[in-house]
Amino acid sequence: MGPGGNRGWLLRLVIAFSFAQGAVSMARPAVSYRALALGADERAIGVIAGVYALLPLFVAVPLGRRTDQGRCAPLLPVGVVLISGGCALSGLADSLWAMAVWSGVMGLGHLCFVIGAQSLVARQSAPHEQDRNFGHFTIGASLGQLVGPIAAGALIGGRDMAGTSVLALLAAGAGGAVAFASLWRTESPATANSRREQGERVPVQRILRARGVPAGIFISLAVLSATDILTAYLPVVGEQRGIAPALIGVLLSLRAAATIACRLVLTPLLRLLGRTLLLTVTCLLAALLCAGIALPVPVWALAVMLAVLGFCLGVGQPLSMTTVVQAAPEGARSTALALRLTGNRLGQVAAPASAGLVAGLTGVAAPFVMLGALLLVSAGTALRAPARPAGESEGAGKASLSRAILRRKSGI
Repeated sequence: MGPGGNRGWLLRLVIAFSFAQGAVSMARPAVSYRALALGADERAIGVIAGVYALLPLFVAVPLGRRTDQGRCAPLLPVGVVLISGGCALSGLADSLWAMAVWSGVMGLGHLCFVIGAQSLVARQSAPHEQDRNFGHFTIGASLGQLVGPIAAGALIGGRDMAGTSVLALLAAGAGGAVAFASLWRTESPATANSRREQGERVPVQRILRARGVPAGIFISLAVLSATDILTAYLPVVGEQRGIAPALIGVLLSLRAAATIACRLVLTPLLRLLGRTLLLTVTCLLAALLCAGIALPVPVWALAVMLAVLGFCLGVGQPLSMTTVVQAAPEGARSTALALRLTGNRLGQVAAPASAGLVAGLTGVAAPFVMLGALLLVSAGTALRAPARPAGESEGAGKASLSRAILRRKSGI
């Protein structure tokens, strides 16, 4: 099975990613409740959450290098073990420093899984299939992000917050382990053998100078920051406007469902508009909608805005993956994806800190205006993203597509 072949591996990868991401999305709020039960204040919870994002920054590029020079699939079970172990051991921890360590282990496991999985999609997809396959792959993340917090909310509560948060973390660990059931035959022998002959290692500076790589990294950072800050600050907006917490949960779920719907129809949207125009339009519209959340609109209007915003934000992540993969030098695509994930982690640390500072100075609506400005800049950078793989002309792209069709017809 080579690029463009049978896609059973992709379905298994999406299922595994759903369980892995669901475990992380369930564990992260549970970690905060468990830390509160152990006597943590807001600063300690911030440190624990920060360790999740910061620790993987030091290993992202080395993991990408290793994947460029070898197989992708071994990172997947390693990631599942670290995610499940980090979740369960966070529940069993009896001190805040231990919780911080296991939170970092969980973040490291998520990074291992995502680097391995994204590299598999890039390596086993023909160039004209990468947008579609990355879109389908990220449905796994959206499903996990949709179900995980709901499951955590269903388990955590009542008078025994300490006990229920432990139960949620142990359940998250068990749920993450289910991903093992879908990790068989995700990497084809032909793809694995193709990495045996290695060329020179491409310097990071050369990867970052490739046209399209910085744009893809920045777009991904902006979209992820918007999703994180929206999740963190919409409850605060609801509190100020008298919107019940249950209704805020429905609104956030509506946003996540719209993101899934976007990725299901990504292929026809790409045929209609093309990658560059689709990225630019959705980032621009998302910028306007984020700024619009700062306005005192009625709940029904807020629901419509969040649904459209979720749809627009669903475009950025999969297409930024394709942009980075196709712009990166040959033999350095996993490293380029690791650099993209590094940018995501930096955004997860810097964006909430900046939003908190802005909100403290000017009010809770200000972070949404800040997000609007960030997404507006990302719409401009999207115009610099190459529309096809670096070094490939339009004629060469059509020829590549024709060859792929002929291979399928002939059963190669």
